[in-house]
Amino acid sequence: MTRPFRALATIGLMLASFITVAVAGGGTAQASTQICDKYGSATVQDRYIVMNNRWGADTPQCINVGTAGFAITASHNKPTNGAPASYTAIYYGCHYDNCSPHTTLPMQIGKIGSATSSISFSYPASGVYNVSYDIWLDPAANSHGTNKQELMIWFAKRGPIHPVGSRVATATIGGHTWEVWSGFNGSSDVVSYVAQSPITKWNFDVRSFIDNVKTRSTVTNAWYLTSIQAGFEPWVGGTGLAVNDFAANVSGGGTGGAVPPPAPSHTPRHRRRHMCRHRVIPPRPAAPLRRGRPHRAAARADDARLVASGDSRRRRPPRRCPRRCRIARQVSSTALTPASG
Repeated sequence: MTRPFRALATIGLMLASFITVAVAGGGTAQASTQICDKYGSATVQDRYIVMNNRWGADTPQCINVGTAGFAITASHNKPTNGAPASYTAIYYGCHYDNCSPHTTLPMQIGKIGSATSSISFSYPASGVYNVSYDIWLDPAANSHGTNKQELMIWFAKRGPIHPVGSRVATATIGGHTWEVWSGFNGSSDVVSYVAQSPITKWNFDVRSFIDNVKTRSTVTNAWYLTSIQAGFEPWVGGTGLAVNDFAANVSGGGTGGAVPPPAPSHTPRHRRRHMCRHRVIPPRPAAPLRRGRPHRAAARADDARLVASGDSRRRRPPRRCPRRCRIARQVSSTALTPASG
């Protein structure tokens, strides 16, 4: 090989080394970023994070991260009656203190005005795996640890696997029919929705699943949505599983997150002062007092005038209140003033 050709070949090798990069920790994905570290991750589109997350196996697994998704290369062989080899995914939000750039999560469910996601999957005709979303909910704005409620959406599955727990119902959400499973994985409650027919591409409202899971769990509008994840759980194989495109967006605007203050368990102090036998005594109007016989004579004269005019009404003296009520009333010529505080 002549010297000019050798120089060109050297330049080509240098360019190739820049195009393919092995990432051990976190980084920004280029045209062909490869991650082989067990918990390695990379940022894509300055908005989402792709994670290898090979938490359940020691067999090697690498992912090639593109600008919109990733593809897995692996050859796992895990028993199908146990945990999967990994949950390799792309996500929006926070996962163990690793939050995607510019995320609006965690956000209180009742304050969410819109929560949407779109996905395009590819998966092979061999192996054992599920194709799933993992949506996490918690009573607090928890971005650093395990959340209390896991909501899984299985778009497809292959092999003798099923979600944690047992099947409890069937639901129709977003125009698709789902088997609903409920259980506990040792640290979180889990509600899973398994599609009755495989889905490879979908744009959907995340809130429709959250609203449904609220009817099957302790989740309320006061809880928080912490992350939206999409990826795969492989047991056997893994090569060929790929997310081609992913998007998620969560914005505020909801009004259901406010929790009303509890009703007072006692009567306010300013009302207790004016109460007698559980009734409020209205303040007496200011009027001159007439005492003794002149007062009774005036009452009889008023009654005589009413009878002479044909009016059947008759003025009667006010009903006397028990002594403790008279004391509470604090009879005076002026209206009672409620106590402060």
